[in-house]
Amino acid sequence: MMAGAVYAKTRYASFLAQKPDDYVAGPMFDIRERFNGPIVCEGVIFGPTGKVSSRFVADFHATWNGNVGTMVEKFHYDSGLQQDRCWTLTLSNDGTIKAEAPDVVGAGTGKQQGSAVVLNYRIKLADEAGGHALDVTDWMYLTSNGSIMNRSQFRKFGIKVAELVATMRPRDQAYAGE
Repeated sequence: MMAGAVYAKTRYASFLAQKPDDYVAGPMFDIRERFNGPIVCEGVIFGPTGKVSSRFVADFHATWNGNVGTMVEKFHYDSGLQQDRCWTLTLSNDGTIKAEAPDVVGAGTGKQQGSAVVLNYRIKLADEAGGHALDVTDWMYLTSNGSIMNRSQFRKFGIKVAELVATMRPRDQAYAGE
């Protein structure tokens, strides 16, 4: 009985229950268009207790050659730490995505569908952050003004250890109030 309740919650009432088909309607999220050129990303990371553990601003720059893109990310954390990552994103004609980066174990996989993109990958943290490998699920949602809302969960042995919430927008796109 308890196992059935846990399965039902995981499948129908949780972050992990989302499926790309849930987002067929709405504005079309094409990563070649939305992740192109200079992008600013602003976000917070919540630790295992649910409290904010870190804040960051990041500058991204993405370019595409057909269905293969490169996205360079430069993170600036409130602690003073800086982190760089370079993704190679390969988009197939059916919307599936292969995502590779130096600190990603193997290749990540994902899908763009309607107004959302999901990526799943295993990331190896830097030694100063413990050196652990975490399973990551990134959900990115296209908003009506073209900004992207990103919610990510990080898990170790299936237990959520961190969550990230961030916005992404073209560098030259003004804030809504400007």
